Formats: sequence, C-alpha cells, structure tokens
Amino acid sequence: MIELLELQKTYSEKTVLSIQQLTISTGELVGLVGNNGAGKTTMLSLILDLIKPTKGMARSKQKDVSKTDSWKAYTGSYLGEGFLIPFLTPLEFLDYVGNLHGKNKADLSDFLSDVSGFFSGDMNAKKYIRDLSIGNKNKIGILAAIYASPEILILDEPFANLDPGSQSWLKRKLTELNQRGVSVLMSSHDLKHVTDVCSRVLLLDNGKIIKDIHVSNTALMELEAYFSIQ
Repeated sequence: MIELLELQKTYSEKTVLSIQQLTISTGELVGLVGNNGAGKTTMLSLILDLIKPTKGMARSKQKDVSKTDSWKAYTGSYLGEGFLIPFLTPLEFLDYVGNLHGKNKADLSDFLSDVSGFFSGDMNAKKYIRDLSIGNKNKIGILAAIYASPEILILDEPFANLDPGSQSWLKRKLTELNQRGVSVLMSSHDLKHVTDVCSRVLLLDNGKIIKDIHVSNTALMELEAYFSIQ
C-alpha cells in the first residue's frame, strides 16, 4: 500500500533520510521509533507530500504521491498543530473535515458518541482550538484523522501530551481500526505503547532503517536494549 523507493531528503548537503526500499502492506500496524533527529517526521512528511524528496519517491497504491492527489481521499493524518485550524471550535473543525469527506451532521453525531471517552473538554463549547491545552489540541487532530474514515492512518507522536486514560483509549482505538482493515503508520517515543499495539516496528537512526522488527514477546526488550547503549 505504501512504498518508499530510493527515497532521500537532504538539507544543506546533510542527508536526513535515506531509505533504499520499504513496503508497508495493506492492513499492517507499523510503529516508527528512533531518537530525536532520526528522520521519523521527515519520513512521514514525505509520504504525505508535505515536503519534496531530494531523490526517489513515496508511493501510495502504486502512485507517486507527489504527482497525484488521489491518495488524499483515503488517507487520514495528524502530524501536529499545523494540521489544525486555530480559529475554529473543535466541533466546527470536525464538521469541516467531515464535509471534505462527504460526511453529514448525523455522521458527526454518531462519531462523537463513539469517541466520547477520549476528548476531555466540552465539544459543544464555544472555545477556539487555539485556546485548548496541548493535549486537547492533539486529541482533536487525532479525532479528525480518524473521522475521515481512512484506509491509511498516519500519526506523528499520537501519545504525546495525553493523560494515561486517553493513551489507553487510543491504543484500543488503533487496534480496533486496524482490525477493521485500516493500515496504520505511527511514530512514537513510547516503546511500550508501540510494541503493545503494532505488529511491526521500524527503528530509524541517522535517517536509515537499521531494524525492521516483527513484534514478538522479545521486541520491547530488543528495543530497550538498543536505546540503553545510545
């Protein structure tokens, strides 16, 4: 479903990402881990055509994402506050996203009932997104990505700034979506969460994938051992 082919990104002669070949198949739930600066957000940004590659390509359903918009219809994503519209309320923003994907008011009502355990604020309050806490901003971004009913869901650090209850809810929701056939690619610094929900973990270091781990009972220990000697 997602293919990276000879993908490279360079800034001022410094290569921040270099992946010769990577395939993420339909229905996989893949975690992306690595220290700050390893290239995780760069990789996600290239897949979403937010930045242009220096070399190579990212493909979704065999199409170069930089040459078509077709992938946008089936891809939900949240990579940070830049994905939000600060002068809208949470409800207005979700309604806006829904309209882009052919949703109606009844769809939004059903969705809010389904996710009521996640957002800790009053969804009906006349409070702009810009005035929310960092945690609630992240929740709205994640909810908007899910509300798009995507075939592919891409999230950058989705557990960051979430309270423990919300982290548990999100782990269950990602597992549920994946069981319905949604392909998920997410980055995270939380190794426990990644190995709890993902079937595959990619470890990035200096812009390169140095480990491609199919999760087993020993995956967490393997990752912790790697980072303990960094």
